[in-house]
Amino acid sequence: MPESAPAPDRGAAPAFDPAHDDTELVAARAALAQGRRQSARALLQRTRDDWDRRGHRIAVLAQNPYAAAWARDWLTAEPRSADAAALLALALVHRALRGKEGRGPARDACRAAAALAPADPTPWLGLLLLERATGSDDTVARIFGEVRDRHPEHHHAHHLMVARIAERDTGPGPDSLHEVYDFADHVAARAPADSPLALLPVVARAERYRVLATAGLEPADPAGSAHWTGSRARQATRAAFDWWLEWEHDDHPRRHVDLNFLAHAMACQERTAEAAALFRRIGRYATPAPWSYPHHDPCTAFRTARGRVLGS
Repeated sequence: MPESAPAPDRGAAPAFDPAHDDTELVAARAALAQGRRQSARALLQRTRDDWDRRGHRIAVLAQNPYAAAWARDWLTAEPRSADAAALLALALVHRALRGKEGRGPARDACRAAAALAPADPTPWLGLLLLERATGSDDTVARIFGEVRDRHPEHHHAHHLMVARIAERDTGPGPDSLHEVYDFADHVAARAPADSPLALLPVVARAERYRVLATAGLEPADPAGSAHWTGSRARQATRAAFDWWLEWEHDDHPRRHVDLNFLAHAMACQERTAEAAALFRRIGRYATPAPWSYPHHDPCTAFRTARGRVLGS
């Protein structure tokens, strides 16, 4: 069972920093912002075979508006650097997603980075980020397959696929039969016992709620919604919480993403004791999703839920 974490400051604003509590990443990002790439270079060299951590760190570094320029300079100095190529690829992906760059150069950069490091799923993660919203089902499935061929338990890629599948219109019929639930259940069942993908059914529930609430088919306030209080939702949440009690990975680079999804589900189901334990573990490391679902200010939603559970 996870050790008790210090109680958070209940009035403290959450830190919506994609780096979470990765202090090495925060330091490398700050150095890169000052034009010093050595810290980022050393950081990525240390994580070349830790695919979840590598993908997380490159994706965070790439979000800086100047990351593409820095990566180009780095690649000019070291033309065969797979780290520089991956950083450039994801930086161009983020620029394309912000409408600052065409998608063609981003795709080309991802493929160039993949050619430099054939075993690395990170350039394919970049392509998945790029195509998640607008790519065809066949294209997205193929790219996801490339990621999984290199790292079958890739955390970020599975979250992206769940979000994509949740948006599919499967026609008439009860929402409980939507394919996103079967996909998440299948992945969770086939993953190793200690894999954080055990929490994917809860993520699927949240992503499907986002779609339904955006369409006006679920209330904008998820707390107490039938979407969360049904037997299948409670079963998924209970199983995920039990996994967390037994297997929590303190060192997983994206564990705060899972913690926030699980805390959100527990808060929606008014399971106060479980939610309180999760909020204490989260501390100030909140994530925008799922607190922003469907169109909420994530800071307000997180603080409201935390205050309701822990006391204002």
